[in-house]
Amino acid sequence: MSPTPLPATVRRVGWSPSAVVLAAGLALIAVLLGAVALSFFEERRRALDEQLVRHVMVARVLEDHVTRSIDTASLSLSNLAVTVAEHGLGGGATNPAALTQVLVSLPQLRALAVLDTSGRVLGSSVAGEVGLRIDLKRLGPLPTLGREGLNPFVAGRGLADLAVGRSSSAPRPVGFLPLIRRVMTRDGEWLVLALIHPEGLANYMRLTVQDPDSVAVLATLAGEAITSSSGSLQAGQVLAGSRVYRDYLPASEHGSYVGAGVGPGEQTVAFRLSRTRPLVLIVERPLASVVGAATLVSRPRWLIAAVGFLALLGLTWTASRSLRARERARAHLDDAQAKVARSERELSVIVRSVQELLFRTDADGVLTFVNTRWAAAGGGLVDEVIGTRFADLVGPAERPAVHRMFDLAGEAAVRYATVTLWAVQGRLHLFDVAVVPLHDGRRVVGFAGSAVDITERVLAEQKLKTQLAFTEQLLDLSPLPSSVTDLEGRYVFVNRAWEAFTGRHRTEAIGQRSGTHLTPVLYALNQVQDRELVATGLPARYETKFPRADGSQRDAVVHKLLVPGDDGRPSGILSSVEDVTEFREAERATREGRDAAEEASRAKSEFIANISHELRTPLQSIMGFSELGTLRARGNDTLVSMFADILASGRRMLALVNDLLDVSKIESSVGTIHLERSDLRPLLREVQRELMPLLAAKRLSIALRLPASPLSAKVDPSRIQQVVRNTLANAIKFAPEGSDIELQAATADDGGIDISVRDHGPGIPPKELEKIFEAFVQSSKTKDGSGGTGLGLAICRTIVAAHGGSMHAENMPGGGSRFHIRLPQRWGAETRPAELID
Repeated sequence: MSPTPLPATVRRVGWSPSAVVLAAGLALIAVLLGAVALSFFEERRRALDEQLVRHVMVARVLEDHVTRSIDTASLSLSNLAVTVAEHGLGGGATNPAALTQVLVSLPQLRALAVLDTSGRVLGSSVAGEVGLRIDLKRLGPLPTLGREGLNPFVAGRGLADLAVGRSSSAPRPVGFLPLIRRVMTRDGEWLVLALIHPEGLANYMRLTVQDPDSVAVLATLAGEAITSSSGSLQAGQVLAGSRVYRDYLPASEHGSYVGAGVGPGEQTVAFRLSRTRPLVLIVERPLASVVGAATLVSRPRWLIAAVGFLALLGLTWTASRSLRARERARAHLDDAQAKVARSERELSVIVRSVQELLFRTDADGVLTFVNTRWAAAGGGLVDEVIGTRFADLVGPAERPAVHRMFDLAGEAAVRYATVTLWAVQGRLHLFDVAVVPLHDGRRVVGFAGSAVDITERVLAEQKLKTQLAFTEQLLDLSPLPSSVTDLEGRYVFVNRAWEAFTGRHRTEAIGQRSGTHLTPVLYALNQVQDRELVATGLPARYETKFPRADGSQRDAVVHKLLVPGDDGRPSGILSSVEDVTEFREAERATREGRDAAEEASRAKSEFIANISHELRTPLQSIMGFSELGTLRARGNDTLVSMFADILASGRRMLALVNDLLDVSKIESSVGTIHLERSDLRPLLREVQRELMPLLAAKRLSIALRLPASPLSAKVDPSRIQQVVRNTLANAIKFAPEGSDIELQAATADDGGIDISVRDHGPGIPPKELEKIFEAFVQSSKTKDGSGGTGLGLAICRTIVAAHGGSMHAENMPGGGSRFHIRLPQRWGAETRPAELID
């Protein structure tokens, strides 16, 4: 074959054929290097884009799992809160066995517990924690009443590590996320607590990420790490260096970029904010790893380019000799470019169908390619799967559906099936599979497909159905008549107690409007309460008359609260009716009995007062004639002694009548006590001066100890003096001659006033320390004639009780006794502390 003649321009400049070949070769090298560089940068850009798409999908899957896990825990916590609010600890739902049964269906929870507002554990799934007192500050801020809050990471294996006075023995990575709901029960305000297990979330992240170079991180919106798929981050580590917090949050709920991340150096990062919780999912992979992987993928192309370069160089040399050789080389090049374009189209189809597992088969359904994640999902090596028919990997019952997917005559562009494949640890997993047929322009040459693991979602749905069925059974077994209506007032559910109470079967009520069996007044009240409940969202409680099945009207307390729907908004109203008829009848009986007792006491006091007044008139006459007889009988010692005895007995009788009259006055009405603001110190000093003659007769002295500041209290001055006077008189009677009697008063820590009288007499038998305050009762040590009527101390205690105080006695170790008088704190407008004044 003769060489191709050179162009005229080349011949004119004198170029030789070798120079033309060299120039053409250099031009081809430049073009090829440019193409290789362009291919490298294009491959790098594509690898980054695919990695970011992968991160976005993983972040979305992890965010959905974390949000659903916490929402499921929240639903269980809400159900437990409703049970605790309605039945308290006596309902049985808060014992360890019941709470542990709930945890079986909630693997993301470590424990469930019920606490009071002081931190005492009332119920727990961990039996050993009941009764512990927990430091609530270590759980984080408490939510408002009726609300729920998810608090930051707390180190510790459980509530026992948070007990008061105990430090956590668990290492920092071991801990939990406290999910707290604050509820109001009939016994007071309680906290219902769920401990979310971060390691369970981390295990799911590890199974989802799969790629050893990629890391998934769960963090708070404030920038503190909770857990990660690699375990390289400590819980509580600050992630302030990441651009996720610097440039995106909280303005953007999700995004992706290449730049600074959680790990060192440049990262490919995607993040997503939880839909309902202040949590952030971050997925990243080092940029160097992504570029390195892209380089490995590009090496075969570089080798092809090198071979192409040599081929083109040879073709160029041949082209200088033969036009036919150039046309043949051009045909080969066009064919190679067509194959590359077809391969790129097939790869694009596979990328578009990415979900979890990627694969490709031939026209007969035999696997020719699977991605690396297939090995983790199937529990074997990739090479062991290649060459296996896809239909052989599923169960016999599912193979017809698989055969329909790989039917060459099928016309569907995308074909779907749900099948069961072998997974990790020999456990069957459920997958949604989608395949797309590949054509060469004339026929189907294979299939490209993807499979998404939906096992966790199906299990979660089954567990949710089980939980809902369990909740419905609990409501059905409740002794309180309960019903659920939608927002339009139609019955959705009624329990057995409701059927027994109303006399209507549930088949007659479900789907019907509520309140049709109520009176117009009760129906209107029910509608008003429902509208207010929907408007405020707060639980409602009201008391009314409610008709039973037999037509009788019963006193009932109605409880209502909103039932949330799937979207978090109210979808219905849960109502329960508590029959309190017997309780109200008992209250009325108690009130009538109390009124009768008060009437009897009043009649007794009036009788004593009348008798006392009637007795004073003859006693005055007896005492007057006795005094006159004593004066007239002077000189006759016998008559004087007789009249003196009559006079002494009359005076004792008059004292007894006066004491009876005091008791009747104090018991008959509160009007006998007139309170006024007084300083007790002058009152006590005046009593001391009044008793000086009695003290001098027995050579006694009073040690008076009073503070320098005023002892201000609201009292009846004359009555308080009467109490102190009687108490001191008793002490003077029994104190040995020449001894001291101690009278002291001081302000107590709670603002009340303590007054005490101490003597050194014979003391009081221990069994009689309370009896001496009863009317007409004297101590056995005073029955030698030194005692009085037995009413003095009874009157004193009655007066102190009328002031809202107390009085008691005690024996002292050194002999004698001490009487304590305690007056309560009574704030006046002029003495009230500033923080108590509105």
